[in-house]
Amino acid sequence: MEHIEVILLQRVAKLGQIGDVIRVKPGFARNYLLPKKIALRATKENMKYFEDKKSQIEAANAESRAEAQKIAEKMENLSISMVRQASDKGQLYGSVTSRDVAMAVKEAGFTITAGQVNLNIPIKSLGMYDVVVDLHPEVSVAVKLSVAKSEEEARQQISEEILQEDLNKDANAVEE
Repeated sequence: MEHIEVILLQRVAKLGQIGDVIRVKPGFARNYLLPKKIALRATKENMKYFEDKKSQIEAANAESRAEAQKIAEKMENLSISMVRQASDKGQLYGSVTSRDVAMAVKEAGFTITAGQVNLNIPIKSLGMYDVVVDLHPEVSVAVKLSVAKSEEEARQQISEEILQEDLNKDANAVEE
């Protein structure tokens, strides 16, 4: 299959850094990279345009990364809970998806999209989960998610998790 060359306008995980000329499949470029303005086709005109605008593009990227870093610091200890119906064995009737997590984070006061929630597979059982939220291609933050049958059970899971983390920190401090 034929590949096309594009110039990256922002860092993309597993592809490259700003300014890298990479070869990708035409569909990926046409359906994702180009419409989202993540890349430009690697033509002579676009190469010249990129070189002329390189400092501005890098400055804008640094600014958005700094903004994402500030938000990540605020979200660092964020714990969210979801109440779901489940069987006696803890299996959910349905699942928790990226969209559900994004809505819960929004309710906590942070604006994110479902696309920023890095959830490899839907959550299908009760328990505590660390969910990664990508605020910027270079900035991610882990959010604690409690999936429980009731609000009280969710609060209990979160407090037990915090207690366990404190015990682990104390144990690590003693070892050093």
